[in-house]
Amino acid sequence: MSLVKTYAGADRKWLEEVTTATMRSSAAYEMTSGDIGRARGFVREFLATGQSLHAWTVSGRATDIAQLVVSELATNVCKYAPGPCLLDVESDGTMLSITMWDSGAVLPSPSPADPTRVGQHGLELVLAVCQSFELRREAVGKRVSVQIALQDSADRPPSDRTAR
Repeated sequence: MSLVKTYAGADRKWLEEVTTATMRSSAAYEMTSGDIGRARGFVREFLATGQSLHAWTVSGRATDIAQLVVSELATNVCKYAPGPCLLDVESDGTMLSITMWDSGAVLPSPSPADPTRVGQHGLELVLAVCQSFELRREAVGKRVSVQIALQDSADRPPSDRTAR
């Protein structure tokens, strides 16, 4: 949301109006060396732009979570679906939607609990920190979509995890 101030009206007073500004951006990667870091930077810059242009309130925790989620999703692309990848982000200043498309046909699933397992916890982390998670098969590959709250809130637990 943005606060717009206008000097107008018959009595020439400042009028304030809160408006919603939705931003969208996309990036394409080959998921080669360095692309995971570039994807994290892309999301970080997107949120910083929303803060500066639209006065979004984005917690530091939300920025960290967004970068963690993108890093985990991009790592899965590198490991299991090497090749082109599209990253789409969208926000209205309240929730951040992150969608990653890759050409891999296999849908990811969390591994069963195993305290001795080393690694392969990425999807578990993503499920724990996102408000929604969706897998969607595409004509070629799949899309993984998540939503992250941009403000910290104790009453907003992760929910709505679906696979299609």
